[in-house]
Amino acid sequence: MDSLYTLWLSTGLANFELGQVIMMVVGCGLLYLAIARNFEPLLLLPMGFGAILTNIPVAGFSEAGGLLHYIYYAGIDTGIFPLIIFMGVGAMTDFSALIGNPKTLLLGAAAQFGIFATLFGAIALNYVPGIEFTLKDASAIAIIGGADGPTAIFLASKLAPELLGAIAVAAYSYMALVPIIQPPIMRALTTDKERKIEMAQLRPVTKIEKIIFPLGVLLMTIFFLPSATPLVGMFCLGNLMRESGVVDRLSSTAQNELINITTIFLGLGVGSKLSSEAFLNVETLGILGLGAVAFSIGTASGVLMAKLMNKFSKVPINPLIGAAGVSAVPMAARVANKVGLEANPHNFLLMHAMGPNVAGVLGSAVAAGILLALVGT
Repeated sequence: MDSLYTLWLSTGLANFELGQVIMMVVGCGLLYLAIARNFEPLLLLPMGFGAILTNIPVAGFSEAGGLLHYIYYAGIDTGIFPLIIFMGVGAMTDFSALIGNPKTLLLGAAAQFGIFATLFGAIALNYVPGIEFTLKDASAIAIIGGADGPTAIFLASKLAPELLGAIAVAAYSYMALVPIIQPPIMRALTTDKERKIEMAQLRPVTKIEKIIFPLGVLLMTIFFLPSATPLVGMFCLGNLMRESGVVDRLSSTAQNELINITTIFLGLGVGSKLSSEAFLNVETLGILGLGAVAFSIGTASGVLMAKLMNKFSKVPINPLIGAAGVSAVPMAARVANKVGLEANPHNFLLMHAMGPNVAGVLGSAVAAGILLALVGT
């Protein structure tokens, strides 16, 4: 009889807690979004599965000696996985649109306003009972506004590892919801006449310019914001491998096998932080709410900056491309192009929107470096 009771205690049924069941349902929800809705499936699928694994009682996946424990501390706690992904993203990024129209760098910078506005919003939430965010917590939450998953994970792992799961879920959820969240904001802030503006064709960009650009960006970062060089440096390395044309095998590996393998482990590692103790609280709701605010403010500030630039520019600028400054490459640029085509069937904004789009990637990395330099010590 005692042996049967011991056997019963070793089963999952005897050890399940309500919080674990809820988080496994959340994990299944992430799997649904990835598989049925095609929302950021490359990360939400392993993240959702990781959430299920980490909440299995007795299995010890996330405890010392467990698989997810080692994945998290080897790749996320050290910051290695987000940096490798940034290198892969750099290898996949074409800066021609930004080099051909450098003014769009301002749109990528303007869209980061959502990050710093949300920083103060997170601090203000401390007045809500049950929420207590430190300045480091608020900084990690604010980076959600950059709509850049690897940057959000990198900063959260450095400043607020206990909030990593909620921040990662919020960041990737809002990135996936770009086609739903952005268009109403874009239409509300622009007139029909502005949305119909056709932009001049971009000038051709030489190979030398493409090679010099990542080196120049890295040099500027080294001089003015060394704390951002981990992210910016790996991004520039990947881009230089792409544009140099002499290491096609390395560039291909960074774009494909390496980034794919890392994405699997990154998703599982983030999923390991979706335990019931860390996720089921009032602070998580606050993070999800602030993420929506940050993303909306970033979209709005990018559009408003583009409107301002259009008023003073000799060459017409369609304000819709400002929304692409939130990063989320290349989805935000596609959304800008789609809304532009709805207003004018001859209005092809994709290449123009890619300028602020890739500028947003650099902008979010720089914003993360600023926050790390200010509150990371």
